[in-house]
Amino acid sequence: MGTRDVILDAAASVLRTRGLANSTTKEIARAAGYSEATLYKHFRDKIDLMVAVLHERGQQFIPMLQTLPDRAGTGTVRDTLTELAAVAIGFYRDGFPMFASIFSDPAILNAHRDQLRTQNLGPHRANDSLADYLRAEQRLGRIAPDADLEAIAGLLLGACFQLAFISHFSQRRADLESAAAFVSQLRL
Repeated sequence: MGTRDVILDAAASVLRTRGLANSTTKEIARAAGYSEATLYKHFRDKIDLMVAVLHERGQQFIPMLQTLPDRAGTGTVRDTLTELAAVAIGFYRDGFPMFASIFSDPAILNAHRDQLRTQNLGPHRANDSLADYLRAEQRLGRIAPDADLEAIAGLLLGACFQLAFISHFSQRRADLESAAAFVSQLRL
C-alpha cells in the first residue's frame, strides 16, 4: 500500500470519528505514521483530503454511481436498487461526522463546494446517475413508461440518507436487510 493510501485510510478513520472541524492534518498525519509535510505532498489541504476520503473510501458509493447506468439490463432492477441502497446508507452513515462539520462552518462549506465543482462532483450527481440508470431500464421496458424517474431517484437516495441518519443517531447499523426491505416497497 502506498503512502497516499495509508494517509487516506488514516484520514477516513479520524474524520469519521472526529469530523472535519475537530480533526487536524497533524493528527491525521500522525495516525498515518507520516509527517504533516508528507500529507501535504499528496493533498492541498484538509478539504482536499476529505473530498478524497468521500470519493475513494466511500463504501464504493461513488464508483457504483459512476458505473450504474452501464448496469441497465443486467440482473434485476430491484436487486440493483437494493445494492445501491445498502451502499448509499453506509456511505451516508459513515459520512455524517464529516457532513456535520462541512455544514457547520460557511467557510468549510464554500471550500467544499468549490472543490467539488472543480472535480465536477457533488451530491446532485448521485441523483443524476440513478435517474440515468432508471431511464436506461425504462427504455428496456423494465420500468413503467410513466414512472417519474427523477422523483424515484430523489426519494430513494433521500430515504437512504434518512435511514443512515437514524442508524447513526441510534447507533444501530442499517444493513442490507433493511435496505432490501425498503426497496421492496418501491413501485417501479
